[in-house]
Amino acid sequence: MDLKADDFTLFGVPRAFEQDPAELARRWRELQGAVHPDRFATEGAASQRVAMQWAVRINEAYQRLKDPIKRAALLCEMNGSPIDAERNTAMPPAFLMHQMAWREALDEVEGLPALEALEDEVLAERRRSEAQLNWLIDEKGDYPAASQQVRALMFIVRFADELDNRAERLGR
Repeated sequence: MDLKADDFTLFGVPRAFEQDPAELARRWRELQGAVHPDRFATEGAASQRVAMQWAVRINEAYQRLKDPIKRAALLCEMNGSPIDAERNTAMPPAFLMHQMAWREALDEVEGLPALEALEDEVLAERRRSEAQLNWLIDEKGDYPAASQQVRALMFIVRFADELDNRAERLGR
């Protein structure tokens, strides 16, 4: 294994957005089993440090690969279209209008049923956004468009978190 290998190579999976979560989990367990520091308890401090570095590297790669946003961002970056969400906030006007409509709907929510209806709408949009990423990356190879789609999905996920927080305050 090479510490500098990209996450996909490290896990032995294709460089693609579409991934099998069960396969990623299986590979993670397999890789962790091979480098777990306990396996190197009798090897001395240097071997244990290397094993710990590997364990951390594998965990970080797994966190990126299992999360659709992180995985898409990684693929975009690897293909010359970094997300750069802190500086690049440009979004299509239609998406901005959609965001505004959701914000207004959230401001008007007075009870759990209305909030749950908004949550359903946001979840459906998240699924559409992830399907769009799959198409843009795996089918079309359009990384600049995928980069913009990742930024949109980041907003959707943050907004969904806000909805969850509101639901907790409403007693769910």
